[in-house]
Order: sequence, then C-alpha cells, then structure tokens
Amino acid sequence: MQTAEWASRERSGPLDVVVTGLPSDAHTWNLVFIQLLIEDLGHHVINLGPCVPQDEIVESCGKYQPDLLVVSTVNGHGFQDADQLIRAIRSRWELAGLPAVIGGKLGVLGAEQRAGHDRRLREAGFDAVFQDDPEEGQDAGLGAFEAFIARLDAERAPAAECAPAAGRVAAGRVPGDLADLDPVASAASLEGVAG
Repeated sequence: MQTAEWASRERSGPLDVVVTGLPSDAHTWNLVFIQLLIEDLGHHVINLGPCVPQDEIVESCGKYQPDLLVVSTVNGHGFQDADQLIRAIRSRWELAGLPAVIGGKLGVLGAEQRAGHDRRLREAGFDAVFQDDPEEGQDAGLGAFEAFIARLDAERAPAAECAPAAGRVAAGRVPGDLADLDPVASAASLEGVAG
C-alpha cells in the first residue's frame, strides 16, 4: 500500500481512535475515562491499556490504521516516553499523517516546564498537547479536547473529495487548521479528574 493510498482511503462514519498509556505509566482510570468520553461522542475506541511498550503502540497503529491516536499519562514522567513514541510513529511512512494527541501530567515541575513540553512535543510530531493548567479549569480542557475531536471528524472527507491527501501525509499533519486550535488545557481533559 502506498502512502497516498493510506491517506486517501475511504473514511466515513465514526472515528476509529486508539487510546493508550505510555510504557512508564500504570494508571488505568484516565484511559477508561478517555475511552468513555470518546465513545459518548459517538466514535469507536481501541484501548491498549497502561504500560504499553512503544513498539506495541506503533504496531497497533499500523494494524488498526486509526483516525486518531490519543496518549494519556498521569504519572508526571510522560514527556520522555511521549517524545520517543511520536518520533517512532512519524518515522513510519504509513503513520506519517496519523493525527496524534497527548494529554495529562507530562512533567513534575510548574508552568514553565508545561510550556516547554507543549512546544517540544508539537515539534516532535504531536498535533495537540493537553496539559494540566490550574488557571484554565477542568471544563475548558474537556471542551478543547472535544473540539479537537469534532474538528478532526469534520475535516475528514471521502477520497474523491480529498485531492491533497498525499501532501497531508508527506507533511505528517492534519489538513485544515487543526494545528491552529489552542489545545493547551487542563489535565482533566485527558485524565478525567472530577475535582
């Protein structure tokens, strides 16, 4: 299968979403919350679970060819694993255009570190980074995450309507202005913390 074939394959109906934890994170409640939220929005979820080795995440994305990869972490050490993971995903030609987001607690320091993690993970290849921001609050984060999913769903088009699909894959980015969506949000957006 050629890169353009993967990008332009017929896509209709609900999004197919792979949800996963990182190798160093054993938390499960965040993954269950994300799965239930995405399913409540009408999409299909394959939940790989916690402590998933990087190679297994990459292979699962190749196997299932999802419309979106959602990585959630809460242990405060997700930045290192996430950076390596997205680079591995982007190095695979068939996954170069896969929309991928990460959220949760990516580090153990404050706001300055959050901004650095956001920038570096986006540069590495994530389309959006949703992090803990006490000033924004839980609802803002959930809203930003839901808006990202809604926008991704709206951006999808059948192959006949999507002429520049091959360029999208080559660039490793999602079409339209998904990158313009301000995804910095509370950790609750991808953790499900109620309080």
